[in-house]
Amino acid sequence: MTSFFPDLNVWMALSVPEHQHQEDAWNWFRGQTHDTRLVFSRFTQMGLLRLLTNSAAMGDRILTLGKAWEVYDSWQQDPRVELYVEPRDLDAAFRESTAPFSGKPASQWVGDCYLLAFAKNSRATLVTFDLALADLARKQHCPVVLPR
Repeated sequence: MTSFFPDLNVWMALSVPEHQHQEDAWNWFRGQTHDTRLVFSRFTQMGLLRLLTNSAAMGDRILTLGKAWEVYDSWQQDPRVELYVEPRDLDAAFRESTAPFSGKPASQWVGDCYLLAFAKNSRATLVTFDLALADLARKQHCPVVLPR
């Protein structure tokens, strides 16, 4: 079984038909085998709910929280999608992934470093459209896929 850990932009592309990367995300997803697992973490679950209910992200297609939960629930109905609990030793891996930024302000990288640590500790391949995140993942020896 192969596990993939999509970041928020990939989950949004798979969940919102008008998303700019929707076609690429679905082409990638359709190309996976039946034993592939897509992984949600609590972080990506909350992020999807937050973005689906945010007018800056959704514009006039903004969802209510109830409708956003329905989107998430539809993912949970797919046998290839799972919510993974946070790995026990994630804190140490998270600290390690933030180490390259220890001498500078790094607010934009904190969430990305968490995603890297979660992916590595869950033995999942990170899936992202973010080239900078993909580069950081490679530098930190985290498997990564760009669905293009």
